[in-house]
Amino acid sequence: MKKKSFVFKFSFPQGIKVDRTLMTELFFDEHVEEIRQRLFQSCGLVFLTVGLALVNVKSIVYFLEVPVGLVKFFQSSPGEYFVATLKISLYTGLLFSLPELLGQLLFFVLPGLSQKEKKISSGLLMISCGLLFLGASFSYFVLIPAAVNFFITYGAQVIEPLWSFNEYFSFILLLLLSTGLIFQIPVLQVILSFLGLSSGQQMLSFWRYVLLVATIVGAILTPSVDPLTQLLLSGAIFFLYLIGSLLSIFLQGQFQPQLGLKI
Repeated sequence: MKKKSFVFKFSFPQGIKVDRTLMTELFFDEHVEEIRQRLFQSCGLVFLTVGLALVNVKSIVYFLEVPVGLVKFFQSSPGEYFVATLKISLYTGLLFSLPELLGQLLFFVLPGLSQKEKKISSGLLMISCGLLFLGASFSYFVLIPAAVNFFITYGAQVIEPLWSFNEYFSFILLLLLSTGLIFQIPVLQVILSFLGLSSGQQMLSFWRYVLLVATIVGAILTPSVDPLTQLLLSGAIFFLYLIGSLLSIFLQGQFQPQLGLKI
């Protein structure tokens, strides 16, 4: 009997008997048991990360307040800050547990994929997680300071900045989530390329239309009305689209012959 690899043991929770020659033909009850165990592990991790975030929520609040500098916050109702910290803990826990959740989904469908498809899927998962955190970092270090500085500077002569923390958190949450999703554009392009729905060359030829759409989407997704933030977000969308197109062209040449895909 061949010794099970580390990847095989990690991909399938203990207690589920899986024959390598029949991986794609698991019985219904084994599928249900595997789903149950994966859901249990995923929910456990989410509760753990949310709990850790709640314990350290003050540090997270300080971290979120850094981009606004000297702006003072207030709560308009007695329980506003408490509710805001609960939401912060929930979103922080979900963010840091997302890679493991995506990994559980990938490992569930992995037995039905070919060897080349497994390599592509694993690579896309890592790239997707990396782009998610890169997008959140771009929003935190570039977009949020730009938007905040615009509003502070615009009314500096006539009004003192005193903001509701709940409103501020809703503002940066929308910006963080939208930017994180936007940074998934290259992954989506690669998937469309390997499904044969569009080629990298075709995507690249649409750059003029993408530039127009990026401008519109940047204006819609930006929670502020300042032109600088909209311009930065639109520029990021267009740049990511170009990167995704070039990456699709490169991967087509590397994997298309082995996968037998017609693009």
